[in-house]
Amino acid sequence: MPITNTPNGGLIEETNQQYYAGSQTIISTANQSVFNYTFDTELDFRNADPGSTGYALNNFKLYVSSTGAPDSFEEFIPSSSLFIPYTVSNNTITVLDSDGSTLNIGTYLVVQLKSRRGGSFGDRDAYGSTVEENYGSYEYIKIVDVVNNFLLAYVGEGKLISNVKRTDVIFHAKRAIQEFSFDTLKVVKSQELTVPIGLSLPLPQDYINLVAASRIDNQGVKHPIYPTDLSIRPQQTLIQDNDGIPVQDNQGTNTQGNPSKTNERWDNNQIKSREELYDYWVGLGYQNGDWPQGWGYPGQQYGLDTTLANINGYYMIDQAFGKISFSNDLTESLIVLEYISDGLAYEEDMKIPKMAEEAMYAHISHAIVASRIGQPEYIVQRLKRERSAKLRNAKLRLSNIKPIDIIQAFRGKSKWIKH
Repeated sequence: MPITNTPNGGLIEETNQQYYAGSQTIISTANQSVFNYTFDTELDFRNADPGSTGYALNNFKLYVSSTGAPDSFEEFIPSSSLFIPYTVSNNTITVLDSDGSTLNIGTYLVVQLKSRRGGSFGDRDAYGSTVEENYGSYEYIKIVDVVNNFLLAYVGEGKLISNVKRTDVIFHAKRAIQEFSFDTLKVVKSQELTVPIGLSLPLPQDYINLVAASRIDNQGVKHPIYPTDLSIRPQQTLIQDNDGIPVQDNQGTNTQGNPSKTNERWDNNQIKSREELYDYWVGLGYQNGDWPQGWGYPGQQYGLDTTLANINGYYMIDQAFGKISFSNDLTESLIVLEYISDGLAYEEDMKIPKMAEEAMYAHISHAIVASRIGQPEYIVQRLKRERSAKLRNAKLRLSNIKPIDIIQAFRGKSKWIKH
């Protein structure tokens, strides 16, 4: 018996052609002017004229053929005398000329979503990135489906929550995404950047916390960059009088001085990596294994400070100015920043892995009941324990630790280490 009229029934609605190739074909019938396409992806339509700037912003192209042969498709151009205009609304394309004429019977009309590789419908793709962005989408459930499912299954007569506003459910669902994003869903994003001469880069717009920073070598291999507390980025550089008292302006505000000397000295400091440290030792007269008298450096061979045992450079995060600064041995280096967001910055981020779906419902239930006056405490505590248990299950499921990974790591347990 088919499942109908239920949100998130778990049924795949896109065809294989829609999912893999990002295209869908409809053959026109008699007097047909409306073509309903069923992509999970919303068709973003700006302009039908290829000569306009808005045309390039469409996330699809429209192709037409009278025979359906792979080499017979042509781009649908309304300005041409061969084709008539069209409009797009809610994945429905309406093709109708001002005189009421429609496409001929048996005409093949193809919507092709954009793809990164470029080409035309005959090559099974168009241009852009819309097709690839849809890959793996069955793994997730959208927040709108979570809200609809919750209202259907958890709210109503005879249920724990008799009534609740949809806006309240949406609020708690978004809060759940934020909380889960930090340590459960792990919305980890990455940016590839080049360190400028100024050694500082702005933090990503949707940045919450840094996961890792890495330098990329010529072979594409990443090398970890570690944070350092050897220096600091001062927020204020005050002008002082001869007694060391900060000087104020006419408004009674402390007067800011020149650019920070601390920053200037750190940026000009060449002792950032162990290679450069070795060169510095040689310059001070390091010979025959003897260290310069009375001189030491954190991270030296004896009494090693492991936080400095790094050849890849360092970074500091300046929260006050929203920047991340690097040591000068990374100037013009290619780096990758991995960071977490809260899952709410962009619409495409607001999706939940299906393995954490039940934990979402438990979180929303507890949040709604706990925020109401007069609720029995044992009910609140029961929902709290249920939320914790389902969140723990979600973490275990999403940790994705496979036995083969553990086996691979332990294969070296009996390896002999020569010394």
